[in-house]
Amino acid sequence: MSRHLLRASSMMKTHCCSQRFFNSVSPLVPVQLPSQMETHLWYILPNEVKNASLLSQYLELLSPCEKENVLGMRGDELRKRALLARALVRTTIARYQINSQVSPRSLKFTKNTYGKPEVEWQQSEDSHPPLLHFNLSHTSSLIACGVAIDSPIGIDVEEKQRTIKNDILSFARRYFSHEEVDFLAAVPNAEVQRQEFIKLWTLKEAYVKALGRGFSGAPFKTFTIRYQDATRGTCDLSGNLNSEASEIVVDSSEEPSNSAGNWQFSLLELAGSHYAAICKENSSPADGRGKQPMKLTVWKTIPLVEDECVSGTDAVIRIGGSN
Repeated sequence: MSRHLLRASSMMKTHCCSQRFFNSVSPLVPVQLPSQMETHLWYILPNEVKNASLLSQYLELLSPCEKENVLGMRGDELRKRALLARALVRTTIARYQINSQVSPRSLKFTKNTYGKPEVEWQQSEDSHPPLLHFNLSHTSSLIACGVAIDSPIGIDVEEKQRTIKNDILSFARRYFSHEEVDFLAAVPNAEVQRQEFIKLWTLKEAYVKALGRGFSGAPFKTFTIRYQDATRGTCDLSGNLNSEASEIVVDSSEEPSNSAGNWQFSLLELAGSHYAAICKENSSPADGRGKQPMKLTVWKTIPLVEDECVSGTDAVIRIGGSN
């Protein structure tokens, strides 16, 4: 993998201005922009991408800085995952064609104060495209990109079999709120407790990424993720996340304005092996009671090769949150 990427990089120095690349691969299938109540999620399974020529094509999509970063990483698998992550973001965003024919290679990115990447769209006086938000998350075995319109979004994916070296409750006391620790402590089965810990971690990561601050800007201890039974209107950490009535809300001790009805969550089992959490700002926060459910569409993809909508299949199982 390393030698192949280095060889591909050398070839690109000669042909960096060539347009033949875009004529030689399968075109991206255009996708309609999501509505304000909708979220799109695209994911790759890295072990399914093995074609060296395809990896070389992905490398050509990257900016010079991105190529340097990818090729400078140590370890073949780390380089491959970094390449796939960047290719996924570029090909996903290019599908939506906000400014007519946008190619994956031409996209430019900037970062906010806390380092969260954002698309740098070319604006014109007579063009005011909707603001597309995206967020990326990856493990060694799955890479995902979430997309929303006019609403900040955060996503996180974690392996269900993620190893937790420390004692779970000791680890939770370092990072989680008192309410969340009490919830985990009340779970008698060790394996169920581990799974609930991973779910909470995934949801909390998604929330701080939606805020655009990351872990340092919004410490996990300063807010509580709670499971709410929509049928009774109660809100506590003892809710059954397997219930179709289960909703997920957040209470922030430092910023009450960022609580409850201001954010929407979805928690999924993805590809049978991962938990995926999505958090996006609610377009009609009010008191949270009248908010519209989040519609979610999920695709499994190998960019430039094949896309499969897996919503409604066994690959996407809703655990809690908005539909």
